[in-house]
Amino acid sequence: MDVFLQVLANGVMLGGLFAIVSVGLTLIFGIVKVVNFAHGEFLMVGMYLTYLAVTGLGLHPFAALILVVPVLFLLGALTQRFLIQPLLAAGDHHIQIFATVGLSTVLINLALLLFGADIANTPPSGLRQPLQIGPVRVLLGQVVILGAAIVLVAGLQTFLARTRTGRAIRAVAQNRAAAELMGIDVNRIYALTFGIGAACVGVAAVLIAPLYPTSPNSGTYFVLIAFVVVVLGGLGSIRGAFVGAILIGLIDSVTGFYVGADMREVAVFGVFLAILILKPSGLFGRQLRLSHVSP
Repeated sequence: MDVFLQVLANGVMLGGLFAIVSVGLTLIFGIVKVVNFAHGEFLMVGMYLTYLAVTGLGLHPFAALILVVPVLFLLGALTQRFLIQPLLAAGDHHIQIFATVGLSTVLINLALLLFGADIANTPPSGLRQPLQIGPVRVLLGQVVILGAAIVLVAGLQTFLARTRTGRAIRAVAQNRAAAELMGIDVNRIYALTFGIGAACVGVAAVLIAPLYPTSPNSGTYFVLIAFVVVVLGGLGSIRGAFVGAILIGLIDSVTGFYVGADMREVAVFGVFLAILILKPSGLFGRQLRLSHVSP
């Protein structure tokens, strides 16, 4: 029983990791209706910034938040304003997808140019310390990531439901034309949303960097799983992204332990294909209507 509980605990912790990466992606898709294929590279940029802040400035990884989050917010807002916004009027979503794929390639090659292909390891600063919680053992950094994911999801839900700006964001998600008639600056909301989504992945980068090696391809695996999570939870659903992430984390952990490590991705992407076939709108989706970004 203890072994099974440990496997479940590992799955939940892994799910928290997937959730904190996926939340920003589903927020951007839910509002701007653009699939950001550079999301993983935003994570990679944040991990390198964390590495530089810790090794170059001597900051604790948590203190790096004050640097990484604003930079990622600015990167996201500028991406929307100067890359995505000019393409929104084209009406063809494929153009926007290709644009984010191009941005992804640019960021990877820029990282290769600046840092090379060598792996950068951010000092863990105690985040790899094991914690005994009842019959299971986890790392302090894993607990922090899970807690941060819960706080991030709850904070975004509250922001969208209780604030004037949040209600404006929800209005744009539900009906852009009607929102414009009500005096909402849709382009500003899009830039703000893209910035918030990128800032969320900045938080993820700061928490992940001390636990995982940083390289130009660091974001590739995480973003692939993030897409599975977003589809499973329901496109545009923040709550769904969290639930989907926990489920994927459990599937990954249980499959890896009881079937084999080489079968984990088979199981995860098998679930992805099954969801696409049986329930394309996801667990909390509504037939691709994206108004479910509200609580």
